[in-house]
Amino acid sequence: MTENQTWVTEFILLGFPLSPKLQGFLFGLFSLFYAFTLLGNSIILGLIWLDSRLHTPMYFFLSHLAIVDMAYASNNVPKMLANLLNKEKTISFVPCIMQMFLYMAFAHTECLILVMMSYDRYVAICHPLHYSVIMSWRVCTIQAVTSWACGSLLALLHVLLILRLPFCGPLEINHFFCEILSVLKLACADMRLNQVVIFAASVFILVGPLCLVLVSYSRILFAILRIRSGEGRRKAFSTCSSHLCVVGLFFGSAIVMYMAPKSRHPEEQQKILSLFYSLFNPMLNPLIYSLRNAEVKGTLKRVLWKERSM
Repeated sequence: MTENQTWVTEFILLGFPLSPKLQGFLFGLFSLFYAFTLLGNSIILGLIWLDSRLHTPMYFFLSHLAIVDMAYASNNVPKMLANLLNKEKTISFVPCIMQMFLYMAFAHTECLILVMMSYDRYVAICHPLHYSVIMSWRVCTIQAVTSWACGSLLALLHVLLILRLPFCGPLEINHFFCEILSVLKLACADMRLNQVVIFAASVFILVGPLCLVLVSYSRILFAILRIRSGEGRRKAFSTCSSHLCVVGLFFGSAIVMYMAPKSRHPEEQQKILSLFYSLFNPMLNPLIYSLRNAEVKGTLKRVLWKERSM
């Protein structure tokens, strides 16, 4: 092992083994999706900033979700697009490690932000009289900072454990970006500590938040069923439906990725699911919130009407 071990300066990203024509088509398609991702999330941020009626805890967390989605996509997609056109698909060691850290930090943070959003809806529907006290701006700020800090620290832990490993052999990452499991396969040392930490982090950052979200929405459902007026029920459902769609997409794809039975080509399956995380999910989130949320649609109409009248 020591004879084959080398100092790593760069990796090769294998990406998608496709024909040049198909790669060119995917470059155009993914570029369009990436542009929609940036545009949609920027519109959500702009509407929240422009309309004082959206300056509430729910939209405070939604703005953080939009920032995470744009950063998440921008971390992986530009390099993937460049590799679809270039024959040399190399990435230097330091940018690879940085990409890995940011990918995990944004993913962990999004999990925690979604939990905070579900807790906000729980307090709003189950304890409406105490909502302004429980979800004060101080509490919301602490929750947001905690989400970003925990996500970043957990990602930093993974990176530090990766850096202690030697790499040897063909330094080819069978992925379109530096994903942690794909990079670990290139290490030529005992990886049991890394695997244990990854499993423990998955329980903490995926299973734990999902259970909290399910508990929150089960309580919300019971509270909604006790509402006598049909209008009250409709309004309560409308405030939660968009968030439930986003939670279903994010955690559903994560469950498929980590809990579904392995196929004959698990690495190719992992690439597709990672593509969903990196590109499709951030693109769909603003569409869901704009189509399913009456307040966002109302603000968008008012802004467009104001622009026309000017």
